[in-house]
Amino acid sequence: MTSGFVLGIAAALVAALLFGLGAVVQAHAVRRLDGSPTNLRAFLVSSARDPWTVGVVVAYLLGFVLHAVAIWLLPLYLAQAAVAMSLPVTAIASTVVHERLTPMHWWAVAVVVVGLVLLSVGSGDPGDLVVHVWFAVAVWAGAVALALAGWRGTGLSGSSLGWLGGLGYAGSAIAVRGVGTPVTVAIVVAAAAVAVYGVLAFWLYSIALDRAPVSASTAPLIVGETFVPAVIGVLLLGDGVRPGWWPAVVAGLVLSTAGAILLSNEDGVRSPVAGATPSSSDRAPRPGPRSRRSS
Repeated sequence: MTSGFVLGIAAALVAALLFGLGAVVQAHAVRRLDGSPTNLRAFLVSSARDPWTVGVVVAYLLGFVLHAVAIWLLPLYLAQAAVAMSLPVTAIASTVVHERLTPMHWWAVAVVVVGLVLLSVGSGDPGDLVVHVWFAVAVWAGAVALALAGWRGTGLSGSSLGWLGGLGYAGSAIAVRGVGTPVTVAIVVAAAAVAVYGVLAFWLYSIALDRAPVSASTAPLIVGETFVPAVIGVLLLGDGVRPGWWPAVVAGLVLSTAGAILLSNEDGVRSPVAGATPSSSDRAPRPGPRSRRSS
């Protein structure tokens, strides 16, 4: 176990803590805003004026820096899997916005964690940075496709929007693998794609949190941002797997995906209190099967 591996894991886990807590604060912030955040421009303007949302962005930026360190030091699938440990953090912290998981959903959290552990122990060496022009073009093509999907899909359910948000964060993580030194045109283009993916993912995830419980929105997001980079990292970017550990890695991906699908069932999340959070009395009621806002 090298020092780079330890540093990468530590960076990813701290990022997971920031992302997990940030998700709950983001849900609180989005539900306090006037109207539904389906209009991207209006959402960005109102978010820039809201201290809660600004705080979330700061936490996410710090988490992103740590996440980037993990991506550079670890195989992409391991970095994503470690960051996905934000899911149990979110599940526990969601009680702040009066959301309570059923026993089945706690089992689902455990399944996700087991899957992520299998991914961790089966990891091999990370692939090299990719600084080719084709890589920059590919990540931008994905960003344009996601923007179109988001524009046409603002009326989707919270879980579906969570999947789209996960694809956004997946694209951001993949694009980071094209950022390095010395600086070239391809690297600058890839770096710009990181920001675009991040904005799209934050917007789509915010709409999801406005319509669905935190865990139901977050679980598909985490699987999307874990599974897609994992597959691309191994198949296209040279990420390695420990000899003989392919079954464990595949099992880890299957378990984490299955657990997240169970968690995305919004009917299993209940709110015993429809009142305010400890820090605010004007919070909108938690979205649920009978209280979703219309788009």
